[in-house]
Amino acid sequence: MALSDFKVLTFDVVGTLIDFESGVLNAVRRIGGPAAAKLSDDEIFAPYLRGRELNYERSSEVMKLVYIHLAKELGLPADEASADSFQYAILQHPAFPDSAEALARLRKRYRLVAMTNADRSTFAFYSHTLGNPFHDSVTADEAIHPKPDPLFFAFNRGRQSAFGYKQEEILHVAQSQYHDIGVAKSLGYKTCWIERRQGQKGFGGTPAVPELTRPDYHFPTLAALADAVEAEKA
Repeated sequence: MALSDFKVLTFDVVGTLIDFESGVLNAVRRIGGPAAAKLSDDEIFAPYLRGRELNYERSSEVMKLVYIHLAKELGLPADEASADSFQYAILQHPAFPDSAEALARLRKRYRLVAMTNADRSTFAFYSHTLGNPFHDSVTADEAIHPKPDPLFFAFNRGRQSAFGYKQEEILHVAQSQYHDIGVAKSLGYKTCWIERRQGQKGFGGTPAVPELTRPDYHFPTLAALADAVEAEKA
């Protein structure tokens, strides 16, 4: 299919549009002081992922518990004030430099739908950071079953069908092979991998996969996707 054949773009938000990796690293190093400054990115991400796996409830409520798990593993301050500071920091994770501008361009041509494992409270902050570009959104607390559970995609498919859109008219755009690209492809969606970690080793702040799923479209940035759409229309 040509990019212009799609009517709906569904987006992973955290990691694709919002640079949560920088947000997590900056918060841990700020709160943890000199001891945290000595740690590599991967040394921070490993206990972060274990903490998130143990506390996968609403992001607006449990990220302090994720931090406490991380801090205890790494020997960083694990007091209540430090945990609260990390919790508040998630609401201020930055957007990637190209996200808002590219979404504004894509909105002229498509229905934009957020599909995020953030909860509604946290997503409200991220949407504001991005310029509130979405026509619709589904959050983890609404879908109940977070990605990569296929039920999340089923929830959104039913929601979009109520607006008259078919699955074959949807292109799913995401960074995470684990949460999005693999499961979406297996469910028959066309996929677009925004490889935010291109040129970097490992999987950073997202879980690793044993094998990469080959997407239908592959770009290093969201801006590159928007450029491709506009070039196709020219």
